[in-house]
Amino acid sequence: MAGLDDTVLIERCQKGDRTAFDELIRRHSERAYKYAFRLTGNAEEASDVVGDAFVRVFNAMKNFKGQSAFTTWLYRIITNCFLDLRKKDRSKQTTSLDAMLQTPDGEMARQIEDPNRNPYQEAERSSREDRVMHAVDQLAEYQKAMIMMFHVEMLSYEEIAEALDLPIGTVKSRLNRARLSLREILTRDEELFRLG
Repeated sequence: MAGLDDTVLIERCQKGDRTAFDELIRRHSERAYKYAFRLTGNAEEASDVVGDAFVRVFNAMKNFKGQSAFTTWLYRIITNCFLDLRKKDRSKQTTSLDAMLQTPDGEMARQIEDPNRNPYQEAERSSREDRVMHAVDQLAEYQKAMIMMFHVEMLSYEEIAEALDLPIGTVKSRLNRARLSLREILTRDEELFRLG
């Protein structure tokens, strides 16, 4: 089964072949989880989103017409599961991987070894990264999804349009609004983002 392409596996799934569905899950689960984790910022929530998404994929497999790539359809379902999760529980807190670590000596930032940067440069880079992720987390869920799909997952406008079932013009305008919102949040801390 590993050598078969997604189209053949989908056709088999639609005929009730559970092994073909298991192969689709095996093939796409890592990428699905990474995307869900970028959206949620929480390992447990990402697992829940992916689990829910694959249940929805299984239940809707007979309706999949193949008009878009399977991965595009999967991104749409994951995004919808994420948005549904946020609607259900807006008060749930997440913990960023960039959050401070508790040590016996107090709090400390996570350290990433990089031989090309001195400690000052690393601290500045880490501060910028933390600020960007914090800013992304403040965006509306659909804006966060847009930013993640385009800038992290590297999907094209066309792929995002298919995944979210939107016209390309709407994708471009919403992505632009998401970038403007992100910029507005980031400019509150100009010291970290000044040019030069």
